[in-house]
Amino acid sequence: MKQPYQTEIHKDAQRAFDTFGDMVYRLALIRTQKQVDAEDVVQDVFLRYMRSAPAVMDPEHEKAWLLRVTVNCTKSLASSAWNQKTLSLSEVAVPQTESVPSDVYAAVLNLPQRYRTVIHLFYYEGYKTAEIAKLLTANNATVRSWLSRARELLRKTIEVEDD
Repeated sequence: MKQPYQTEIHKDAQRAFDTFGDMVYRLALIRTQKQVDAEDVVQDVFLRYMRSAPAVMDPEHEKAWLLRVTVNCTKSLASSAWNQKTLSLSEVAVPQTESVPSDVYAAVLNLPQRYRTVIHLFYYEGYKTAEIAKLLTANNATVRSWLSRARELLRKTIEVEDD
């Protein structure tokens, strides 16, 4: 069977998806808290990747570009008229990871969006606060404050659950 014609852009997008698709999905899920919305965001991010055809960049720059576009797409989705007029389901698909207890991840999902995002980027993706500030176009001190507040909220939530 003959392979369909693929351009270099398609090959680059496929490689980027294979490398960073899970990361983009996790960030989208953390921000939207809906599996279907996260899947839509992933699709939109990689369509934008194909349309813009970013020049060859190193993997860290490519990763940062994809995270930034993911944040922008989730913001656009949250502000859309459709999204504002729909109700969310109470159950969220929580991806199970071996290294993180599900109760901690569930507590992270209950945080406000800005706190969920910085926790995810800091602990799950390994970014430093200065890098997160650039990705979110926020002040470095603001990101550190969000992290501190998120940690405090998580600590209180987990302590209440343990009692």
